[in-house]
Amino acid sequence: MAQTHDHEMVSIYPFTDEQRDALLNGSNECVLMWSTKDGWPVGVTHAFTWDGEKIWLTFAVHRHRYVAMTRDNRCSVNVSSAGNPTGEGPHGAITIKGTCEFFDDDDTKHKFYTALSEKLNPGNEAGAKFFYDVLDSPLRTICCITPEKYIMYNADTAGAHMAGTAKPEDLGEPMDVDVTRMNEERKKRGLDERTEV
Repeated sequence: MAQTHDHEMVSIYPFTDEQRDALLNGSNECVLMWSTKDGWPVGVTHAFTWDGEKIWLTFAVHRHRYVAMTRDNRCSVNVSSAGNPTGEGPHGAITIKGTCEFFDDDDTKHKFYTALSEKLNPGNEAGAKFFYDVLDSPLRTICCITPEKYIMYNADTAGAHMAGTAKPEDLGEPMDVDVTRMNEERKKRGLDERTEV
């Protein structure tokens, strides 16, 4: 495929499932986003875990986000590789559009608190125990987000593509936004239609 010069087609840089899991497991923080009753989008940074299928995080039930998300369970989560303390693994970001549900049973709380405490304190049993005790509050609820769509940007593939060294099989198919809508905008500005990736 031909190299792009102004790099407008970002949807062609997906992650494989393995890369997706590595990024989500490697990063320690995400931004949870929801809509308020009057339509404002809001986001808050959270520590989280990824179990291969769902995002898990926690906050107290008196927070505005709990009321908003019980009213409308549609939400998004953004995870960046910048949140990986080791700097290793795939680079880039993933936004997950999904729906949330809440859990307040002791078994779910114990499993999540243990997983999050160990993730944030690798090899530090005392640190994990301390953080577990901090989390174990009667006002906390567990929020689980089930993905419906992934919006991905693989920075490693993008860098290789810009350098002209990406393999064709590493590039994804462009989404409609990077074909139809992009060319509509290019036409408005008197630019040539983009037909090649």
